[in-house]
Amino acid sequence: MGLRLSPAKTRVASLSDGFDFLGFHIQWRPKRGTNKWYVYTFIADRPIRSVKAKIRALTNRTSQQDLGYVLTGLNLVMRGWANYFKHAVAKRAFGALAHFAWWRVIRMVMVRHHWSWKDVRRRFTTPDGKWRRPAAGDIELFDMAKVTVTRYRWRGNTIPNPWVPVNHA
Repeated sequence: MGLRLSPAKTRVASLSDGFDFLGFHIQWRPKRGTNKWYVYTFIADRPIRSVKAKIRALTNRTSQQDLGYVLTGLNLVMRGWANYFKHAVAKRAFGALAHFAWWRVIRMVMVRHHWSWKDVRRRFTTPDGKWRRPAAGDIELFDMAKVTVTRYRWRGNTIPNPWVPVNHA
């Protein structure tokens, strides 16, 4: 096939130092409160910076794009990103990114409509004081913090193995 290892990209790393692979940071760490060590899969720093840059590009404060168009683009980016990384230790990162995106949209709307914080509270809270998600018609800002993180998808015995003979008893 003509494949060669790239010396610039290939290195031997200790699992306790961790390494980045396909956007994930894989590291051997002790479990909190115990003496047992486990391999954890985190989100690397580079994908977080990348998705923040995409959110910033879509929510430029001086942009005159339709809010529905902006929310659709944000939802596509955030939903795809969250579904890719939902198998890592990601709950805190999802919450922080959801908060970041919410603030970007709110600031964009504040600048666009010349609203004060009092106007934002009046517009985005219910009569009982709960916050509403920014929305344009039927399109509502996706809440990345509500994505369920499913770790440890162990499928050991369900993976088909062609080398194990089938017992026809």
